[in-house]
This record gives sequence, structure tokens and C-alpha cells, in this order.
Amino acid sequence: MKRVVFNQKGGVGKSTITCNLAAIAAHRGRRTLVVDLDPQANSTRYLLGEAAEALEHSLTGFFDQVLNFKLRPLPIEAFIHPTPFERLHVMPADAALEELQAKLESRYKIYKLKEALDGLDFDEIWIDTPPALHFYTRSALIAADACLIPFDCDEFARRALYLLLDNVAEIRADHNAGLAVEGIVVNQFQARASLPQQVVEALRAEGLPVLEPFLSASVRIKESHQAAKPMIHFDPRHKLTGEFERLYEALGAARQPIRQKKRA
Repeated sequence: MKRVVFNQKGGVGKSTITCNLAAIAAHRGRRTLVVDLDPQANSTRYLLGEAAEALEHSLTGFFDQVLNFKLRPLPIEAFIHPTPFERLHVMPADAALEELQAKLESRYKIYKLKEALDGLDFDEIWIDTPPALHFYTRSALIAADACLIPFDCDEFARRALYLLLDNVAEIRADHNAGLAVEGIVVNQFQARASLPQQVVEALRAEGLPVLEPFLSASVRIKESHQAAKPMIHFDPRHKLTGEFERLYEALGAARQPIRQKKRA
């Protein structure tokens, strides 16, 4: 199963959701890979900490050899690194990914990531993406079986969600007929505030697949970032950890086709 965590809006928790759900999968015995396509490399640092700075091979190297013919290219496995957590691996990002994006787009290497990931033997692959619709996010959506959309309960984010769903539908129609929107992950939810509840109910009223449980706002998640430990390892008894675990359990039952109402 290959999932992409995608939203064109920044700051909605893509890396946090990717790494925590992947860590739970690995903790439950699944051989799991995180693919970090964001040049900011937040997932890479979350899973590897300071060790991320010393890596010899990253996704920049993989895409560089996609662009430039090499007599003896490195196998895809050379770009996969173990993390400190059992059964959890990462294909790391770095800032140099940004420099390759335009060249990869112009030379239409859009299927190379799918081809590489299809040849790997993992139970689950989780793909983190940058907050933009360009070569890397399109590559991820083409490679994935399902898409999770982080959502931060803002009215502007709700309006932007419609464009995002249209973009996913276009990728499905043109490149990946099997791509499903597995659900919308409500992040940084404040249960005592009325606006988040109103926004979520508006999404449900339109037939959009809002997943439960919602992920609570907590300073503990920022502390887990600093410690370079996903919540299942950092604080396994915390409320937010339990929410991540229940969300992971809900994913198997969540793959329903989305129904979008016609918008004026």
C-alpha cells in the first residue's frame, strides 16, 4: 500500500502525519518506508535527527541519475536508509531537490518514482510532499494508491480544498486511475472552539470523507519533533498518540469514493 500525504497549503502537518502514521505501521510489525519529497526535509529530520546531515545518498541523487545517464546507476535500495526505529526506513530529502525540479518537469520524468517504488518490497510506503502542485507532488500522486489530505479547520483552507480535490481528480483521470482519496485528516483540532466544528460539519454536509478521530492541538508534538521521535516512541500514552493509533486503524475502512457537490 502506497499513500501520499498531500495538501498545497503549507503548515497543515503533512510531515507530522506522515511520520507518525508510518511509525505506528512499523511499530505494529509492518515493514514501512517514508519517502520524503519535500526539499525542506522535515520528515527526514523527524525520523533521523542529526544523522540526517551525514547521509551520503538522498532522493536528490536518485533524481540526478534519472536526469543524467550513468553507466552503472545505483539501485533504488541505495537511497533507502534505516531509522532508529525497527522496521521503519526513509528515502531522505535535502534542499538540493529544489534545484532539480524544473529539469525533471521539462524532461517528463514523471513516472520514474512510480517505477522505482513499484519494485520495492515494503508492506507500506508513505510519501510526504511539498506544499505545491509541481513535479514532485504529481510524481507522488501517480505513484500512490491513496491520498490523505491534512486539513487545519480554517475557512480559507476549506475553499482551497476544492481546488486540491480537482487536481487529484485530474491526476486520476490522466495518469493513475486507481488513485483514491482515502480521507481528510483534521489536524490541530480544538474541540472547545465553535469555528473548527462548523467547518468540519460543512465538509461532511458536502459528502467529503472526513476521517475520525481528529488530531488534537498539542505542544507535545513539537517536543517530539525536537526529540526526533514520533509520538508512538516519544510518549506512547499521550492522548495524541492514541488519536494517531485510532486514525491508523480507521484507514482500512475509509476508502470510499468521494462525492463532491456542484459548486457555484
